[in-house]
Amino acid sequence: MPTRDELLADLRWKKFPVLDDGFVCLVDVMGDDSAVVQAARVSYGVGTQRVSDDRTLIRYLMRHRHSTPFEMAEVKLLVRVPMDTWRQWIRHRTANVNEYSTRYSIAIDATQATAPDEWRAQAATNRQGSAEALPVEIGEKLTEAEGALQRESRRVYEERLAAGVAREQARKDLPLSTYTEAYWKVDLHNLLHFLALRMDSHAQKEIRDYSTAIGEQIVKPLFPVVWEAFEDYRMGSMSLTRLDVGVVSRLAGSGSAPPYTEEAFLAAQDMTWRELSRSRERDECRAKLVRLGLMTL
Repeated sequence: MPTRDELLADLRWKKFPVLDDGFVCLVDVMGDDSAVVQAARVSYGVGTQRVSDDRTLIRYLMRHRHSTPFEMAEVKLLVRVPMDTWRQWIRHRTANVNEYSTRYSIAIDATQATAPDEWRAQAATNRQGSAEALPVEIGEKLTEAEGALQRESRRVYEERLAAGVAREQARKDLPLSTYTEAYWKVDLHNLLHFLALRMDSHAQKEIRDYSTAIGEQIVKPLFPVVWEAFEDYRMGSMSLTRLDVGVVSRLAGSGSAPPYTEEAFLAAQDMTWRELSRSRERDECRAKLVRLGLMTL
């Protein structure tokens, strides 16, 4: 097993590829699993060390959402990402950011290309999500048109620069598929929050790819005990709302045994859902019960 210094030597500046021309890489890190434990024990007192080992304490902190100890560690990354994906990324306002500036420098000559089999249909029930892949024959035409548009946008941009147009103005018609680069420094608590949201299956695939690379390739080896707890209590867990608990209680008291039928579920549903022909909250509750083995579809 490599030492901490050997691990850092291997990870620093190693570019993990994402999409067709993007990457994430570790620039620096402050702290490790023991930094989280050290911070927690300042609060609890040194006596805690005799009754709780590091792993148990970290898992307790994660399970009960004690955030401050995780803020004592920090990770600094360099990322190369398409601008449309970066717009979602930068909404997380809990990090320090310094982005490549196209006011000072020529825009990166790279755009994200979509393969013919990667075009996705709009989701029918989620206005901000996508569904199944479109037929490849449609995707081939879309990819061809995409490439032509990106090449023309770059040609116009470079023509403006050659004509002496200021960089800050010449850039305005570059597509959102243009790659940008940024340093992104964030504490471990907020990084895990970012990953929990952006690794989720409901997140857009492109930012999910970046988040997965950061989590699996960088955070996991740097903070193995924290990552284990994160997977157990955040990524692999679910929460039950007050309304969900009410449904489960009514089903349990119905006299029937699980797995419960759709008819039984609808009879036990919360009263605020009954008159709704469509209810996302009801659908989410049903999905939780299916996952728990209490219902079958």
